[in-house]
Amino acid sequence: MNKGRIAVISGFSGAGKGTIVKALMEKYDHYALSVSMTTRAPRDGEVHGREYYFVTHEDFRKVMDEDGFLEYAYYEGSSNNYGTPRAFVEENLAKNNYVILEIEVQGGAQVKKIYPDTLSIFIVTPTPQDLIRQLEGRKDQSIDFATVQKRLRTALRECADVGRYDAMLINESGRAEACADAIEKIMQTGDVTGHEPDLTFVEKFKAELEDIIEKREKERN
Repeated sequence: MNKGRIAVISGFSGAGKGTIVKALMEKYDHYALSVSMTTRAPRDGEVHGREYYFVTHEDFRKVMDEDGFLEYAYYEGSSNNYGTPRAFVEENLAKNNYVILEIEVQGGAQVKKIYPDTLSIFIVTPTPQDLIRQLEGRKDQSIDFATVQKRLRTALRECADVGRYDAMLINESGRAEACADAIEKIMQTGDVTGHEPDLTFVEKFKAELEDIIEKREKERN
């Protein structure tokens, strides 16, 4: 029987985290996906309890005050507050499930302090060009040039965090199931051999992405 464990899955916006998690959930029945709570308004197509639990600032603060979050990021007056409800995670760990948390590096660090055997996995695309194609080709939302540029700049900053993760997976187009299988193996064994963060890859990716962002800005102007 599996021992309950947490997988923190992060990655660039557009790298395919959601598709990988979906493949993982469909193929293996011992995973539970934690749904975060947020104070931001739902976007088109988002459903309360599926993408997020959409709550008021007052309700979010109440959960905080009751120690109901495993991890959270809260800024007074901000609409971008997020937290991972503690009860769901603890209940599924008790059932020996693997719990998936799609959260950022700061949240993952908070979780690791509580559950040291948490495994953190960062998802990247093979090249910055692949990332742009994924962002611009999304069918679920309308993404304009400024939004794509903003997400590329976020990816640029996130490059500095990849080395803090236990594993890094390169998600090639149409290979989500292969990434899901790699995550399953990592979770079963706790061994990330062959999937350690490749900092040489990340530095090259970062340099190329920096050039692309600048070139896109010049072409736009």
